[in-house]
Amino acid sequence: MAKKPASSKGVGPTAAAINIGISDKDRATIAGGLSRLLADTYTLYLTTHNFHWNVSGPMFNSLHAMFMAQYTELWNAVDPIAERIRALGHAAPGSYAQFAQLSSLKDAPITPPKAMEMVRILVEGHEGVARTARALFPAVDKASDEPSADLLTQRLAVHEQTAWMLRSLLED
Repeated sequence: MAKKPASSKGVGPTAAAINIGISDKDRATIAGGLSRLLADTYTLYLTTHNFHWNVSGPMFNSLHAMFMAQYTELWNAVDPIAERIRALGHAAPGSYAQFAQLSSLKDAPITPPKAMEMVRILVEGHEGVARTARALFPAVDKASDEPSADLLTQRLAVHEQTAWMLRSLLED
């Protein structure tokens, strides 16, 4: 009987061995970090969409539109992150329970906050996702995982710029 290759761990019993020049251990470390990034991204997506639905006040029109653009960008970001996890040979998390366990972000408040508190919460969320992405760079660099590094760089640019734009709304 053929022995299951160690590098197909987590993919399935009939999966072919993965030999992309990144060790099993490094792929597992990177996939774990990307899973945390996916959880943070999805959590921030859900919070942003919630705020889009529930924003009110004098800045309603501009914030409603801004939040829509932001949640759309976040929604479009989750698939490439999940697919990179899969390309590394691991299952992508996909349940609320997994996301709650993996995310560094707080869930949205049950009672919708005032508009400027929503903005402050989203600033914190984008900064948190940026920290999660940045923390993964040492493992990605060690493994010479350029596709993951590229994905992280793209996500960092988006989150840092969005946090800056949102912070600008909080200035007097």
